[in-house]
Order: sequence, then C-alpha cells, then structure tokens
Amino acid sequence: MNMIKYIKRADLDFAKYNACLDNSPNSRIYAYSWYLDIVATNWDALILDDYKAVMPLPWRQKYFIKYIYKPCWTQQLGVFSVNEIDEDLVRKFIKAIPRKFKKITLQLNSDNPISGRGVSKKVNYILPLDKEYGELFSKFKRSRRRRVRQSNNEGLYIKDISFLAFYEIVDRYYKFIKSSKDDYSRLKKLVDFLLKKSMCTLIGVFDSKGNIVGATIQLLDKNRITYLYGISTPKGKKIQAITFVINNSIKNNSNSKLIFDFEGSMLIGVAKFFKSFGSLDEGYYTYQKNIF
Repeated sequence: MNMIKYIKRADLDFAKYNACLDNSPNSRIYAYSWYLDIVATNWDALILDDYKAVMPLPWRQKYFIKYIYKPCWTQQLGVFSVNEIDEDLVRKFIKAIPRKFKKITLQLNSDNPISGRGVSKKVNYILPLDKEYGELFSKFKRSRRRRVRQSNNEGLYIKDISFLAFYEIVDRYYKFIKSSKDDYSRLKKLVDFLLKKSMCTLIGVFDSKGNIVGATIQLLDKNRITYLYGISTPKGKKIQAITFVINNSIKNNSNSKLIFDFEGSMLIGVAKFFKSFGSLDEGYYTYQKNIF
C-alpha cells in the first residue's frame, strides 16, 4: 500500500530526496533541498513510500499559527515523481498536509493536474531550444525581431557583474517591487551559492560607452534556463537591453535539449513581451485553503 508521510526537514534523507528530483521528468530547480534551505524560512516535505514522489512544504509561523506559503524566488513547487503524476496523486498529497497548517498556499508545477475549489490557473511561458537559432528567431514576433536587430546595432555587450551592481539598479529603479530586504538578502545568498555550482549567471548589459544599462539572473539546470530576474535602466529600456540578453541566451543555447523558462507573467505587458519570443503557454495551478 502506498503511503505518504510528513517528514521534518531535519529527518529527511537528502540524497534520496534530491535523487527523486533528479529523476523526475517535471523537476524544478526551486524544489532541491539546497535551494529551499536558502529561500524558505522553514520547510518540511511529504514523501511517498521510499522517496518515489516528494512534495516540499515551505512554512512560516505568525502568532502561533503555522501556514504553507510561497517563498520568494520560487515559481513552481508541488509534487515531483519518477512516475507519471495524475490528479488523484496530487489530491492525495494535498490531503496528507498536516492540519496544524491553518492556511495553505501552494504553487504546483505544470505537471500537477488539479481542478475544483481553491484552484486557480496561472500562466508561464517557455521556449524549447531544440531547433537551430535561425528557426527559433523566425518564430519571434515581427516587432521582436526588429527590436533584436535594433539592440544588435546599439553596440551592446554583456559581462559578468557583482550582485551589488545588480542591486544598485534594483534599488534605484525598481522600488515599486514589493520584495523585502530579507528577500534580496536570500537572493544574494542564492546567487552566490549557485554561481559556485555553475548553476547561475549574473550578467550585466553595457552600452557602447561602458555604462551598465541592464542585467539578468538566470538559473541553470540540466533541463531549463530559468529567467529569474531581469532589470534595465531607462536608457536600457530604450535600447532593448533585456531583448539583447534574452536573445543572446536563446542563440547560445539553441539546438539543445534545454527549455528557456520565462517564469510568467500574469501581468499583461510582461506576458506580451515573453510571448513575443515565440514562447509557448505552460499553465500551472495555485491551490489555496484556509483551515479554521
């Protein structure tokens, strides 16, 4: 009989937990133990049998009330399995969440089918890079192809930068984003950690005069290039700095088994930008429940 057990982080077999993710077709970088250790305040997990399937449970506590939440810098978690996942399995995992968690917010991954009460659909955009660059470029929207050519004529170039240089642009031009200082502190720890593992790039875009006009953080694993964060200065927006760096990533990784994961978005303008690269809609679901 299959059994789903709740196991505290300290009691997890991390080798088996991470191996399950390694062997899961729907693996996501956000779910690995070392990733969650950095971005989540606390986390435990639900485990099927001997790690045949896993569901990480990031949690917090406020006024003695424990709740499942979505940590910053994680888009999709949910159930990961070496076998095919159906809605029945997803529901069994959700049902196994201990009742001590009085509020649940779960962003499941795109291979976690579910419907019904408390479920809402979200949009992600992905671009399989399994074709030659010329073919991928031909599928860009006409306006995006024009902007790629514009950016290529601006004398732009890219190079690695420090997190401080990245954050200086954020602090100056992105104060409207509601991420806390703690969120950015965790992001710095995450980037520092992943750079050492060669699983991340922190790239600056510079104009012909050597001024930084944009930057991106992209996560790298065996399946995906995940566009975690992109920023640009006002000048960078005019001369298409982010178009330049995304196109560069697509070009350099074309004709591979990788997927370029744009990470959203539900914002119309951002979604339109991502779609303009010929990307595909990869829907996923959020499940919410209050237990009082």
